[in-house]
Amino acid sequence: MHEFSLTLNLVEIAENHARQAGASAIKSISVKIGMLSGVIPDAIEFAFDACIRGTLAEGASLEIIDVPAIGQCRQCSEKCPMESLLEACPKCGSFALDILQGQEMALTEMEID
Repeated sequence: MHEFSLTLNLVEIAENHARQAGASAIKSISVKIGMLSGVIPDAIEFAFDACIRGTLAEGASLEIIDVPAIGQCRQCSEKCPMESLLEACPKCGSFALDILQGQEMALTEMEID
C-alpha cells in the first residue's frame, strides 16, 4: 500500500513546515488529491491516524479535497473532464489529450499552534 508511505511523507512535510514556523502542534492538514493520481483517498485517511502518532500532528484532522481530472485535446483544443487516462475528446474523438489537472497530490493548507 503506497498510500502509507505517501501519508508518512505528507506528515513529515507538514512537521517540517510547522517547525520552521515555530509551531508546537498541527491542528489540521488539507491535501488535494487528483482523480487520476493513482492515490486512494480512503487509504490516505486510514493511514493518517497511524502516521500522526508521536508527531506534531497527533490529534490533527485531515481534509481531503478531491480534484477532478481535466484534459485538453491536442487536435482541437477542447477542454473536457476525464475519468481515465484513456479518454477520447468528446468534440473530435482524438485520444491525444494533455492532462491539465487531476494527477496531483499536494499539501495545500495546515492549521498550527
